[in-house]
Amino acid sequence: MSLSNQPRYCAVIEYDGSDFAGFQRQNPPTRTVQGEIERALRHIGHHPVTVTAAGRTDAGVHATGQVIAFQLSWRHDLSTLRKAINVNLPHDIAVREIGLAPEEFHPRFDARRREYIYFVECLEDGVKQPLTYRYRWQLTQKLDLALMNQAAALLIGEHDFATFGTPPQGENTVREVFKAGWVKQNDTLEFKIEANAFLFRMVRTIVGTLVRVGDRRWSLKRFQNAFEAHDRGLAASPAPPNGLVLSKVTYDVMGNRSEMESDLIR
Repeated sequence: MSLSNQPRYCAVIEYDGSDFAGFQRQNPPTRTVQGEIERALRHIGHHPVTVTAAGRTDAGVHATGQVIAFQLSWRHDLSTLRKAINVNLPHDIAVREIGLAPEEFHPRFDARRREYIYFVECLEDGVKQPLTYRYRWQLTQKLDLALMNQAAALLIGEHDFATFGTPPQGENTVREVFKAGWVKQNDTLEFKIEANAFLFRMVRTIVGTLVRVGDRRWSLKRFQNAFEAHDRGLAASPAPPNGLVLSKVTYDVMGNRSEMESDLIR
């Protein structure tokens, strides 16, 4: 079966990014999420397969809602396909949902919104937590949640985010943020941000800078001035990658999730 005649599939995948050099396949070869998925698909389809994704997460970044697409020669049902892929994937990647997609569907260019969650663990007794350090930025200083939310509110809307990141291609640094805010869950602070797209290291740099506000090393005014200066050199250092999760990607059709959602096998 030629590539043009092969059906196109979309899938929602989850992965622990700790031991990967990021999502995207690299040269020289190293362990990546894309590489492992393409290896599994090649094994079950008996032909080379190229995977495209909604976002190219960095080394150490996790995902629960990454969306991928690929074409594959497959003669069985979707449930069997999901099982076959998962059997051939390593322990730190899983296909959660799978379905047929329109031939022209592209998980990156067709996405309308992307949501990331960043997790900060507050170690009030100063003792590190070995079982959660792979998925949390562990901090011992006290953070002012209300102050961080005041700063985060400034991000909502369409703005130039050059202070917090660089464009993956071209020069456009304008993005639209639909929501940005912190909530506390026991000893963990969760920062949730949703936008039409993100700059390279944008979320981690925003989090690193908001934490400066939360521990009062930065004033709210300093945060605002740095943001409005559109100067990459004025931001704080990015938060580490291990606290970041790509949680959801939305594809709008007539104001709703993509039509492909109804065909996803969970």
